Amino acid sequence: MKYIQTDLETILHHFDQLTAETKPLWGTMNAQAMVEHLTDSIKMAYGKISFPIQVPEEKIEKMQAFLMSDKPFPQEFKASFVPEVIELRHEEIELAVDEFVLEWIDYEEFYAANPKATNPHPYYGNLDYVMWEQTHAKHITHHLTQFGITIVDVA
Repeated sequence: MKYIQTDLETILHHFDQLTAETKPLWGTMNAQAMVEHLTDSIKMAYGKISFPIQVPEEKIEKMQAFLMSDKPFPQEFKASFVPEVIELRHEEIELAVDEFVLEWIDYEEFYAANPKATNPHPYYGNLDYVMWEQTHAKHITHHLTQFGITIVDVA
């Protein structure tokens, strides 16, 4: 499967295809809620927010193997740490994208200053920068696909 390149220019190129009216092919989130949800995952990646690890220690290795594989996240997956109804933080999708950009920059700066840091993911355990990049590639691709956006390389 083709996953998005995890650089801000590429991500924003794909976000530019979203509008407040863009409908999902599955799931209940609207486009703005999806962007805000992705922003929350960025915050988790550099420790701004955290959730307890929900997977038993003996299953973490298997979960991380899936994460690092080419297998996509399943459609309609319900993460137990994500609320059923996402309360929007912003008045419009453009402001949600602005928040994503600021958090992405903070994420990149955090790992540039702390290259050996790890932060916990509820299902995958403690992840380093490489594993968080894989998480973001799969997660962002999953949700863009949810809204009918095809992943392309940006030159």
